[in-house]
Amino acid sequence: MKKLLFIIAITAILTSCGSYQSGELTGVQDRTSFHSGNPYGMVIAPTGSYTMGLNDQDVPWALNSQSKQVSVQAFWIDETEVTNNEYRQFVFWVRDSMAYKLLGETFEDYLITEDAYGNELSEPMINWEMPINWSGEEEVDILQELYLPEHERFYRRKEIDTRKLIYNYFWVDYQQAAKKSTYDNQARRHYNYETQQYDGDIYNEKGEKVQIKDRSSFIMHGQIPVYPDTLCWISDFTYSYNEPMTNMYFWHPSYDNYPVVGVTWEQARAFSIWRTALKNGNLPDGEAMVQDYRLPLESEWEYAARGGLDLSMYPWGGYYTRNNTGCFLANFKPLRGDYVDDGGLNTVEVAVYDPNEYGIYDMAGNVAEWTNNSFDESAYSFTHDMNPDYSYLALPDDPPALKRKVVRGGSWKDIAHYLQVGIRTYEYQDTAKSYIGFRNVRTYMGTEYSLVGQSKVY
Repeated sequence: MKKLLFIIAITAILTSCGSYQSGELTGVQDRTSFHSGNPYGMVIAPTGSYTMGLNDQDVPWALNSQSKQVSVQAFWIDETEVTNNEYRQFVFWVRDSMAYKLLGETFEDYLITEDAYGNELSEPMINWEMPINWSGEEEVDILQELYLPEHERFYRRKEIDTRKLIYNYFWVDYQQAAKKSTYDNQARRHYNYETQQYDGDIYNEKGEKVQIKDRSSFIMHGQIPVYPDTLCWISDFTYSYNEPMTNMYFWHPSYDNYPVVGVTWEQARAFSIWRTALKNGNLPDGEAMVQDYRLPLESEWEYAARGGLDLSMYPWGGYYTRNNTGCFLANFKPLRGDYVDDGGLNTVEVAVYDPNEYGIYDMAGNVAEWTNNSFDESAYSFTHDMNPDYSYLALPDDPPALKRKVVRGGSWKDIAHYLQVGIRTYEYQDTAKSYIGFRNVRTYMGTEYSLVGQSKVY
């Protein structure tokens, strides 16, 4: 018995010492855990291959209706478009973070200035556990600058000045970091191993050519107003009365579960970055970060819209927009001047119509959706057949042709042609429309999730 206990003790000691002491290839022990689970409000689109492109005749004779066989990696996708109430969480987060910083200049409790070991932080962090006292006597005076000045108020209502809700964010430009600067293998990624310095130039977020200093040179910074353009309901339609939608659509509780609109591609992208930071910032201690939330690639969007039904015209798989009882299967403009025959005048609540085979709602109609990709008529000709992607971040001064982003799915104001899963169109990245929303995706990490025949491989 003593001998057995001795052997167990020795084994425990060797195991605790790691692979260096055991002499065996065991890998690094006690790694950070990761539990993917099912992301809230998302469904899985398994790894697969399909024919990307139009599956019907080229009705407008555009001569750019190509098709190609492509494969995509598994990813999670929102089962509905991002709703008004979900986007409002982003708006309120920006509002509250600005309030915390203003109050933190006077009240220490609103900011965290030291880490868990008592060391002073280089930059204070927000103490989200401290509730904001919006009605406190001193707080009211401090927060006054967040509100509209009195001469700009309608009906003397004290309201947040939405123009001041600016989100500051950053992202890493992996495309520039991955470029091969020379044919010398020792310096092909800008880093010169001989001089131990970074060589070459890159372009910053303003489009300015700068000399690389270190890894931080690939960190791009941006800031953007986050409040939707509610006036788009009026500006999108000439000689049409849409003032009630402008006044009520985004903030009124009646529209909480309706898809958010009036959001530019740039705002949708900033929302995705914020959503990633929100998730990673609330993970349990010791758990690995999740992959980024982002806008779907055009190829991912079409793959998810098809729901495993290759060569189908619509997400429900048929050739028609009605079911066998004569009811429309999506929210669009079915007849000339008749917007309501499908059940809605403009947008309707998300998930009203049946989902496709993957369990995803509203991939046709209701609102069209931003994708991550830039629009080029010939993109199918030069993009890769594995996770095809063509992306370009246009600058404010770039010509309009470079600001085009792919929009998919058709909307409540579109005819059935635009509801087809293979139809692609575009809008400009800095433009907000009353008929364009978005949803997020997140790359599936770990064991392959695919469909082989009728069986799933995990």
